Amino acid sequence: MQREEKQLEVTLQAILNRVNDLKTAIQALIAKLENEYETINWPTFLDNYAILSGHLTGLSKILQAEMAPSLRALVVLPLQLGCERDEALSRLTEGRVPACTHDLVPDLLRTKPEPQAEQRLQQFNHKASTLSYDTAQKQVAQFTKVVNHVWEIISKGREDWEGESMRSQGMQPTHSIGDTHALVTAVGTGKGLRPGMAALGGVGVGVGVGVGALGPRGAPGPPPPPGPQAPAMPKAPSAIKTNIKAANQIHPYQR
Repeated sequence: MQREEKQLEVTLQAILNRVNDLKTAIQALIAKLENEYETINWPTFLDNYAILSGHLTGLSKILQAEMAPSLRALVVLPLQLGCERDEALSRLTEGRVPACTHDLVPDLLRTKPEPQAEQRLQQFNHKASTLSYDTAQKQVAQFTKVVNHVWEIISKGREDWEGESMRSQGMQPTHSIGDTHALVTAVGTGKGLRPGMAALGGVGVGVGVGVGALGPRGAPGPPPPPGPQAPAMPKAPSAIKTNIKAANQIHPYQR
């Protein structure tokens, strides 16, 4: 019996320490939100929330330990009820509970939700159990669509906000996310590229070189400057047959 009482005392003290740490972390987070709501950023809030999660995890480990006695087998009952102020109770609860009254004790010792909340919960559970599979899938798909739409709006707003902040700081953006995605898609999958663009570019270069090689009135122009020359285009075979006669052939109507 003394061993069980000792284990219960150690467990309650560990639970009390963990609850005090959790209370301190919650107070620090609330104070930060109230006093630094204009300067606090999302990573800082997540760090503070991670501290709360760590305290809750530690409290769960204490309650699930094998050496800890089962608190479900214990019953907590008020020894005395009254409307007069109890200084010991007020000091123990840091002024939140000045007296153990008949109206306060049922809420403090409640192990089930209030009757109104329990009734609404039963209605929701009944409505969820009678919902068909197809209807549930349609609602899930609709909810997913709404979430994706909200996510796109938030992402676009974030990009606009970052662009405005960069412009306000005198830093012009040197890249475009849309152009980067389009370039990566074109290189990886060829999306947006039309076939034959390289051949057309080669013909344009060949024509430019040929025109530049002639001077005024068909006279040969100056030689091209030294440098890399454009590759010559292969001559396409003509479909028209020609018959070229020699120049020294006698004309039939020559006198």
